[in-house]
Amino acid sequence: MKITIVYDNVVWKPTLRADWGFACLVETEGHTLLFDTGAKGAILLGNMEKLGIDPAAIDAVFISHNHWDHIGGLANLLHIHPTAVFQPAACPPPEGATRVVSVKKPMELFENAYSTGQLDSIEQSLVIRQHDHAVVIAGCSHPGVGVILTAAFQFGEIKTLIGGLHGFNDFSLIERLGSVCPAHCTQHIEEIKRRYPNRYLAAGAGRVIEI
Repeated sequence: MKITIVYDNVVWKPTLRADWGFACLVETEGHTLLFDTGAKGAILLGNMEKLGIDPAAIDAVFISHNHWDHIGGLANLLHIHPTAVFQPAACPPPEGATRVVSVKKPMELFENAYSTGQLDSIEQSLVIRQHDHAVVIAGCSHPGVGVILTAAFQFGEIKTLIGGLHGFNDFSLIERLGSVCPAHCTQHIEEIKRRYPNRYLAAGAGRVIEI
């Protein structure tokens, strides 16, 4: 599994543009998903181009929640590459999608790819199962990291957590994980890094995580 952060508040590769928002490309053996689309289509597509990511290779878009910094680039992407969109039921249907799946309950998207279901009537997280463990990708973790991990656990033992964690400070939850990559809106990145230096993975646009 290969996860490439395409859009983030900071950059990993200096040739890319940073901006408030989040998006990452998730490549598995069978499918390629774009998780969220950042705030601005021009930045999303520009970073993708610099990373050598062809929009036509994206099988589907997974939207975590209906906030501007996660859906802002969706229209631009669908304009050049209409594809399927999996989104929480709280989101209005986007124009240009080949198929829109409105998610309320936990569900399988593709083989070994799942949604936690819409949590707290706002947000879903992505779970990718690999062998006997799972990777969780969160947009902003509005329902709470503990709630997300509990919902994701049904799909496998959680190895890695990636994405925006907002004000998350129940750091003991990290002890259950092999690694954590706090990105975007996470308020306590430095504290996570200090407490768990061996489990911490730095984020930033252009960062590639292979699991």
